[in-house]
Amino acid sequence: MRTATADELTELQRIEVASGAPFREIGMVDIADMPPLSLAALAAWQQEGRAWVTVDPDDRPLAFVVVDLVDGCAHVQQVSVDPAYARRGVGRRLLDHVAGWAAAEGLPALTLTTFRSVPWNGPYYARCGFRELSPAEITPGLADVLAAEAAIGLDPAERVAMRRPAA
Repeated sequence: MRTATADELTELQRIEVASGAPFREIGMVDIADMPPLSLAALAAWQQEGRAWVTVDPDDRPLAFVVVDLVDGCAHVQQVSVDPAYARRGVGRRLLDHVAGWAAAEGLPALTLTTFRSVPWNGPYYARCGFRELSPAEITPGLADVLAAEAAIGLDPAERVAMRRPAA
């Protein structure tokens, strides 16, 4: 695991697109067809040191995570694993890395928003130590994230905000 480099950003987009394909299999075609994060956004995370990759033995990215700062927490904006490497603990290792980074930065927790019922979303993150936030626990920044997601067509009834203590 290491920080992403500028010349890997298009590969991160490819990984994100590939990791979205399973949504098609459960009837969430609109999600599967969403465009990846822009190169400009990925470049910003990379330049700020908040984009990490897990690599294969040839040092090629096979998964990535990008992190924002939202309400004093490390907010996992996107974590994507190439489907060829899924179910091998790669995503969990990325999340654990972010938790360690957050703790070293003095941040109390990781947050994210995700689909409540999709098995590799809400239930997966619960197994990784995240818990669903009640409406009263949703901070202003997380409320803004959820509102932005609703504005691009994500069903608010299917979305959930989650939190995990930093390592």
